[in-house]
Amino acid sequence: MQALITYLARALVRHPDDVLVEEEQDGDRVVLYLYVHEDDKGRVIGRDGRIASAMRSLLHVAATRAGVRAALDIE
Repeated sequence: MQALITYLARALVRHPDDVLVEEEQDGDRVVLYLYVHEDDKGRVIGRDGRIASAMRSLLHVAATRAGVRAALDIE
C-alpha cells in the first residue's frame, strides 16, 4: 500500500524526489502519512479534495484486498 501511494503521489507532483510516505501499523489498521514539497500540496489534495479522495478510495480497495483497514493522512 505504501508503494501505491508513493507511485500516485510522484506522478502528480513537480518535486517527486520530495515525496515521502511513512506507514504506521496499529493492529489491523494501517495509517499512511504522505509528505510532499510545500509547493505540491495543492496538487496532491486537488480542487475540493478530489484527488485526495480518489487516492483514499484506491487505498481502501488495496486495504480491503489485504484484509486490513487503512487511512491516508496528507501532512
